[in-house]
Amino acid sequence: AQGHNRVVALDGDMKNSTFSQNLLKVDKDRFIECFICEQNLIGVGIGVACRDRTIAFASTFACFLSRAFDNLRMGVISQTNLNVMGSHCGVSIGEDGPSQMALEDLAMFQSLPGCTVFYPTDAVAMERATELAANTRGITFIRASRPALPVIYKNEEQFQIGKAKIVKQSANDQVLVIGAGVTLYEAVKAAEQLAATGVNIRVMDPFTIKPLDWAAVQNHSAACGGRVVTVEDHYPEGGLGDAVLASLATVRNTVVKKLAVNAV
Repeated sequence: AQGHNRVVALDGDMKNSTFSQNLLKVDKDRFIECFICEQNLIGVGIGVACRDRTIAFASTFACFLSRAFDNLRMGVISQTNLNVMGSHCGVSIGEDGPSQMALEDLAMFQSLPGCTVFYPTDAVAMERATELAANTRGITFIRASRPALPVIYKNEEQFQIGKAKIVKQSANDQVLVIGAGVTLYEAVKAAEQLAATGVNIRVMDPFTIKPLDWAAVQNHSAACGGRVVTVEDHYPEGGLGDAVLASLATVRNTVVKKLAVNAV
């Protein structure tokens, strides 16, 4: 927002939790409070982004965006350029409770034609995702976690849409583990514990779920003997695991095990 005067923020009465209120410190005239009415939030966002008048970012808890799905699907039809940030995703929000745990948001946004779905793991990846989203046509969705997570990437790390990162590997990895957000950190911990027992695994950060880096998934899966495990803070339907399954659908001798939130 400080670097571009066309950036505007739209809030669903969650500005103190999503930190969208920081834009008020830059220019209060570029902050639009839509209150607890998510259809209005997305509808106004589509309006202010019309004809590229603004670079609009609409944010709220990811679970509440399900209320605005009709507006989003119509936004696809009208070829809108709207950036949506959904925070507090998954069971990792803990004390906030189940009513605010987004566990179907990836499925919802992946179903939108042309939508780019970012799932940044740390603060550096989040900053790069925001920059890329601002320069990407169509609807974009950035999935943000609530927990304070350590930074794993250097400030100068380069990210691209549709390009995954390998955060841990060896010459004799036996399984490819793909995680994002909070589950990537757990995958790294598991890799370290397994390495102590003589078992090496490869850990991948997809960065974008849609488009997923099919080439990286296929190549690293083959390097690990065709054994893949996906770990996600999302229901098993329509999330990271299903995206990985799609990328490997035509690959022989490959087995994918999905670890997800399997029940309410």
